[in-house]
Amino acid sequence: MHAAQLRSQVKRLIVAELNLKGRDPETIEDDAPLFGEGLRLDSLDALQLAVAVEEQLGVRLPDGDEARSVFRSVRAIADYVERARRA
Repeated sequence: MHAAQLRSQVKRLIVAELNLKGRDPETIEDDAPLFGEGLRLDSLDALQLAVAVEEQLGVRLPDGDEARSVFRSVRAIADYVERARRA
């Protein structure tokens, strides 16, 4: 899968799984922070998103500090998924 397609898939996953109704997935910037500024997600959103990524994208996500870097942005999630699929 092309990197841009994977980022688009991650955006759609975020909107669908976190019930961000009325939000167009394509308006989410690839490098915008998902927590704090940006989408303002919280720890419950992170857990829900982690489960969805693992189930729908077929990769196992890391725990702890490494997980924080994976969930930094849409691009970070997509890059991690791409690396994990190649491994």
